[in-house]
Amino acid sequence: MRVAIVGGGKMGEAILSRLLATSPEDEVSVVEVDPARRDYLAARYRIPVHATPPADAADVVVLAVKPQDAAAAYRSLGTLRPDQVLLSILAGVRISSIREGTGHSAVVRAMPNTPAAIGEGFTVWTATPEVAEPAREQVRSVLASLGRERYVTDEAYLDMATAVNGSGPAFVYLFIEALCDAAVAIGLPRAMAHDLVLQTVRGAAAYVEATGAHPAQLKNDVTSPAGTTAAGLYQLERHALRAAIQDAIAAAYRRSQELGNA
Repeated sequence: MRVAIVGGGKMGEAILSRLLATSPEDEVSVVEVDPARRDYLAARYRIPVHATPPADAADVVVLAVKPQDAAAAYRSLGTLRPDQVLLSILAGVRISSIREGTGHSAVVRAMPNTPAAIGEGFTVWTATPEVAEPAREQVRSVLASLGRERYVTDEAYLDMATAVNGSGPAFVYLFIEALCDAAVAIGLPRAMAHDLVLQTVRGAAAYVEATGAHPAQLKNDVTSPAGTTAAGLYQLERHALRAAIQDAIAAAYRRSQELGNA
């Protein structure tokens, strides 16, 4: 399977690095318009990096540019073969817009996230009827190299996934940063605070997955009457942490819809 990645930014590089971990170098190429970025990718990964797409040589063409650069990327592709799959990770850009912009019908829309760079991502994706089952398996293998993947039949789930697994890591990073700063504020050395917080977040997530228990139950299990956890949780609820998270997800979801309507 030959893959051409159009766009060598953060997500494009993440996909590239994961594919190179499982695929021969001569099966992966990158298209990047910025000369400095081209030189960086070519030197680091030792693979072909082009200024314009060699799209006719790929089985799967990955669109990994910024949404505002989509029109230029569409034009650069030229005419794709009917059997080629166009795999878009453009946030908020709907399949109808991609088909209209490229004149191509075999389209996959996917929403990965930044942990994909270390094979710990989650990608939600869907495909048009023109993407045959063998081609879907090719797409699935590409996305599986990034971590877990889930196919959905309704494109509406992609905007929801954009808000949750797409934007969600940034919300988690903010929470981690806040925990670290709070730990330093009460006297912990920053290096120790960093280690404590990272392992706490990593371990808590792993524990939820390992036990299969509802997070509310696990929260209750660690909350003793009049204890330290109860005191802290009271303050989080008093400051409406739960409502703030819900508002953040809703805002990201609305923005994804707005991008699709633009």
